[in-house]
Amino acid sequence: MLNNTKIDFLYLNEEDMVKAGVTNMKSCIDTIEEMFRLMKQGDYRMGGPNGNSHGVMITFPDNPPFPNMPKNGPDRRFMAMPAYLGGKFDMAGVKWYGSNVENKTKGLPRSILMLTLNDKDTGAPVAYMSANLLSAYRTGAVPGVGFKYFSNPDSEVVGIIGPGVMNKTAFSAMAAVRPLINTVKIKGRSRKSCETFAEFLRKEYPQIKNISIVESEEEAVRDADIVSIATSSPTGDPSSYPYVKEEWIKPGAMFCCPAAARFDDDFMLNRARNITDNIHLYEAWEEEMTFPAYDSIPIPAVHCMDLIQEKKMKKEQVDDLGDILEGNIPVHRKKDEIIIYSVGGMPVEDIAWGTVCYRNALKLGIGTKLNLWEKPQLA
Repeated sequence: MLNNTKIDFLYLNEEDMVKAGVTNMKSCIDTIEEMFRLMKQGDYRMGGPNGNSHGVMITFPDNPPFPNMPKNGPDRRFMAMPAYLGGKFDMAGVKWYGSNVENKTKGLPRSILMLTLNDKDTGAPVAYMSANLLSAYRTGAVPGVGFKYFSNPDSEVVGIIGPGVMNKTAFSAMAAVRPLINTVKIKGRSRKSCETFAEFLRKEYPQIKNISIVESEEEAVRDADIVSIATSSPTGDPSSYPYVKEEWIKPGAMFCCPAAARFDDDFMLNRARNITDNIHLYEAWEEEMTFPAYDSIPIPAVHCMDLIQEKKMKKEQVDDLGDILEGNIPVHRKKDEIIIYSVGGMPVEDIAWGTVCYRNALKLGIGTKLNLWEKPQLA
């Protein structure tokens, strides 16, 4: 019997992705939780020799030697993020994106993302999809798993530091798992960004009765049950990262940190509970980046890795989400503990949610079938 060499793949634009359920936060949280369980069992791979690399990034020089080469600037990069996820997903793929903060002046998002899903055996593409919404929602769902397990079930007050897209989907995840939230305090760099976030809350979550724009991190943190810090901060100088003082924090509060955040070392070493989404990701960053890695990757758990390398912190002082989901360690170690939950972002998340959306699209007849070839000219 002759082999069938024909390869078709499904193209899904952003509208197709919405129809396929990419904005269903509850389903996304469930998907990401299943992904974390598979990761703890070891049924995944990401890039790099350690199998846990965030991805491979192209950056540009400050003074390019060639006239057409891009010049370094805020968020000016290209990146490839490959992964394989097993279990019911059983899919390989890669997210690719270009990023440039100047996009905003053109009415475009800072980053433009696409996801390719590939057959694990042949490497053939099975889907090529718009990934801005996919990436945003999986980014919110990772905090969502943390909110589900670590935040107080009776949480009512939320502090938002950095009212951008990342915190919009993080809040969507909060609302999905903590329905009693009724108060949100917003701290941003500009009044406009805060007002935009407040309008988003009024439109999407009319049950939120108290929305206020505050002037300082302290006001956002005080009395909050959950605080999400997601600012786009320049790296290199940790003293410039958003800072939270221990005396501001309510007992039992949970901090979600998918971006730059800074706490006092004494607090992190002796009283806070430090939890990562995947501890091996932070270990990989510690291997890959110049020490101290926290200067380049401003997430609190990266600082923990630096403290471990300096022998100021023990490895056992950083808990891994997968261990908690698998029941290897308790959800809470003590009453009213303050949790710093670090979120690094991983391509395996894109594979998980992208696979679910792709399979939904197949069932619903959504998308455009494209042909790669009937028969390869080189085989």
